[in-house]
Amino acid sequence: MPSPPDKAPLAAGAAVGGAALLLVVGFWTESRYEGQELARKAEAMTLGNVEHGRLAFGKYSCGGCHSMAGVSGAGGTVGPPLDGIAARGIIGGRLANNPDNMRAWIQRPQSISPGTAMPDLAVTDQDSRDIAAFLYTRT
Repeated sequence: MPSPPDKAPLAAGAAVGGAALLLVVGFWTESRYEGQELARKAEAMTLGNVEHGRLAFGKYSCGGCHSMAGVSGAGGTVGPPLDGIAARGIIGGRLANNPDNMRAWIQRPQSISPGTAMPDLAVTDQDSRDIAAFLYTRT
């Protein structure tokens, strides 16, 4: 009579697969938590709303001049790419990167750097806060 098949390799494979799944879920959960924490901090710094800022980014057609990974319509090449802007020390070529300067640059780039390629777009105070919040999540 044949001996029953050895189930040890099957069990080991299932254990490895289960461990890999737990690892992926753990990384996804950690990443999602970090994203939420980053958004909360960006909103506290700017008094803006990240989601409203994402919408305002589209409303003012910022992506026509700037690129940003994962943002529909943001493939412009006139201005600098905005991925990683939260970690930059300088914005607009001359301003320290802080929420007040970010808002000023978004609202009045021509008064800060006359002749810059970035136009004044009549961005409202609230929209500038929201766009700044959105940009500060782009690490």
